[in-house]
Parts: sequence; structure tokens; C-alpha cells
Amino acid sequence: MMEKGIVLLVEDNQKILDINRRMLEKDGFIVLTAKTLDEARARIKIVSPDVAVIDIMLPDGNGIDFLQELREVSNAPALFLTAKAERLDVIRGLTAGGNDYITKPYDIDEFRARIINFMKLAKSKNMQTASDENKSSILTDNELSIALYAAKGMSNKDIAAKVYLSESRIKTSLSTIYRKLGITEEKDKRHLLNSVLHG
Repeated sequence: MMEKGIVLLVEDNQKILDINRRMLEKDGFIVLTAKTLDEARARIKIVSPDVAVIDIMLPDGNGIDFLQELREVSNAPALFLTAKAERLDVIRGLTAGGNDYITKPYDIDEFRARIINFMKLAKSKNMQTASDENKSSILTDNELSIALYAAKGMSNKDIAAKVYLSESRIKTSLSTIYRKLGITEEKDKRHLLNSVLHG
């Protein structure tokens, strides 16, 4: 299945992160993950997400603060997924610029439906204009796709089949990706790539 868009998951609970990532990847989305604010900031320097899912309570700060930083570079729809269920928390999250607010525990099918709906909004012309004008991403969407496949340990041949390009084109693209991300080590480049993209 071809990728339908880029989702950034900012979540410090590894189990929740893995469940949501697997589900969204199964739907064809490119998924970037971050377990801290620092990692989330690093991800949006690599690429501007189409949709962001943000936990509020994170090890190194508050997800609402991160949303304000994201808004400086992107108009991507943002959904808070958090255990903070007080009415004032919901109001604060929405007034800070969140497009939706889901409290844990949550219904996985409802969560999935909201992501799909927000992705449709993000891909519409009106929502994307401001985001495209402010985009400061390092990687193109195609490069990000190749990078994520490489980070999973896939061979150039397998990646080529996934993205419908030649093996030589994949090799060239990976060289460009490593250069853009500042990965210069000769050994374990794909392991380093995984660390850059997923922490």
C-alpha cells in the first residue's frame, strides 16, 4: 500500500506507541515517533508531519508547549492523546491550538477514524497551503519513505520494490539522506538512521 501521509506520534508509553504505530503503518501512513520533547523537536526538523498526535505529560516537559513550537512551522492538525482528563485540561489543550482531545484509556478504532479524518483535512488544498509555505523540512516525503524502510533493515532491492525505483536510485537517495541527516559513520548507518527517526 502506498503511504497516505506522515503522522508524528509523541508518546512516552512504549506500549501505546507501538500499538498506534503498527496500526497506522498498516493503514499505509508513514509514522515518525518520539518519546520526549527533544526527540519530537528533532523529528520536525527532519520533516513536517501531516498530522501530529501528542501526549501532554512527557519526561522532559509538556506536550502543549511542543504544539506551540510545531505551530511555528506547520498547520498540521494536532490531536492530544493523554491521561489528563479534567475539563480544564481539555479546554487548555484545545485553546492552545489542538484540533481534538482524546483521554486514555481510549477506543483504538475511534482513534484511527480521527487520524484518517484529520489526514483528509491536512491533504486538502486549504489546510496544506500555510504548511507548505512554512515547510523547513530536511527530507522530502519520498526520502523519508526510503529512510524509514532502510531503518527497518530492508535491503536496497526490497526498498526499490516498495517505492518503485531502481536499486541504484535507492543507493543514491540513501547517500543523500545520510548527508542531510549528518550520518557520517561508515558502519551501522542504518542503525543510526533508526535512532534519528525513532529515538
